[in-house]
Amino acid sequence: MADILIVDDDKFLADMLAGQMVASNHTATCVHTLQDGLAEVRGGSFDVVLLDVQLPDGNGLDEVGYFKHARSEPEIIIITGQGEADGAEKAIVSGAWCYIEKPHVIRELSLHLTRALQYRQEKRKVFEVPVALKRKNIIGSSRAISECLDQVARAASSDVSVLVNGATGTGKELFAKAIHENSARADKNFVVVDCAALPESLIESTLFGHVKGAFTNADRDQDGLVKHADGGTLFLDEVGELPLAMQKTFLRLLQEHEYRPIGSSRQLYSNFRLVAATNRDLSQWVREGRFREDLLFRLQAFTIKLPSLLERREDIRELVLYYISRLCDRYGVENKGVAADFIEALSLYDWPGNVRELFQIIEQVFLNPFLGPTCFAVHLPDKFRVLQARAGVSVKKPPHSVAEAIPSWRQYKETCEKEYLVKLKEYSHGNISQSCRTAGLSRTRYYQLLQKHGLSVD
Repeated sequence: MADILIVDDDKFLADMLAGQMVASNHTATCVHTLQDGLAEVRGGSFDVVLLDVQLPDGNGLDEVGYFKHARSEPEIIIITGQGEADGAEKAIVSGAWCYIEKPHVIRELSLHLTRALQYRQEKRKVFEVPVALKRKNIIGSSRAISECLDQVARAASSDVSVLVNGATGTGKELFAKAIHENSARADKNFVVVDCAALPESLIESTLFGHVKGAFTNADRDQDGLVKHADGGTLFLDEVGELPLAMQKTFLRLLQEHEYRPIGSSRQLYSNFRLVAATNRDLSQWVREGRFREDLLFRLQAFTIKLPSLLERREDIRELVLYYISRLCDRYGVENKGVAADFIEALSLYDWPGNVRELFQIIEQVFLNPFLGPTCFAVHLPDKFRVLQARAGVSVKKPPHSVAEAIPSWRQYKETCEKEYLVKLKEYSHGNISQSCRTAGLSRTRYYQLLQKHGLSVD
């Protein structure tokens, strides 16, 4: 039996679907607006949400992620009266189980629901197995980092090739190492190949090794990095920098796991697991002819996209405390305190260099000769303090607030009244009778108003 939430403004259809759910021994809750649906999933526990697209107060597709990440993490089945290819794509990319058009919902829902519930049951069994994930030096507890660690756990359970994608400074090598250390290969080598730092002329020799006499100065046999990775993990950092000619050679290595050292006539075998990393958009490079499409397919059997620091600002405090503690241990000094304004100033910055840039700034602060027992914002470079100062000005009350600039209704009315009387006198050249006729006032009332505003009769 499952708990189903139906979010659809078509009350007749919602009731019909609820009846179908109850007939299948499930429980069903019906709501008819997006906000009511969000409130229900926020406070309740549901296995599946049947979510309409066009609702009176919003588009259901825009909130798939919120429903998906609610406390009970339900499966989302989109039901819509107007099916569109773009809408179907958006639904799947957002994490929906499937996308059903309403004319077919009664006929198709039962099968999709059965499969979604079966998947949900099997997923629970997988996550019930207690796994203590080794995450050395991966700091943070934000949702973005937690999702990446979940992917690390899944990748570590198999030998599939993994592509770690992320901007410079996001910790791609840390995540690659975490995959290795949580896999069955953890007791073997984790071999790093920096593709951006290798001269093109030395790539084959470095990867595959060589035999004595293969070239000038080759005075002995030399094993390559592929050999060292046998039984372990071969990590290709910045794989996008591999020259096109080498990409073809490497593709064959991935397919066969066989290679030939330079100068040798023998094929050798290496049982390595491949993890690659890049900060490039390799799909775009494929379109530009700078990267082989077949190699990309091999590399991205499983992909982990790392978030920028901008996407996980809530981790900044934890990262700061961690790195300050490391620096204190390195230099043998007592641990430093961190003031609130220090974290606030760091949180206002966009961090184009991500965690690596953050650590560089903290180290710069730490080496400040005027640093005492506590890190304050004043210890940071000027650009951080300027951001903090500007942010403070933007939220402060202006010199003349709105409340002060706009007078009360009574004050405004009296000001306008006086201005009108002055103009009325000018218009009638002081003629009392003409002023009263123009304004539609009695002579007595006209005199009262002149006296009220301190204006003379003549």
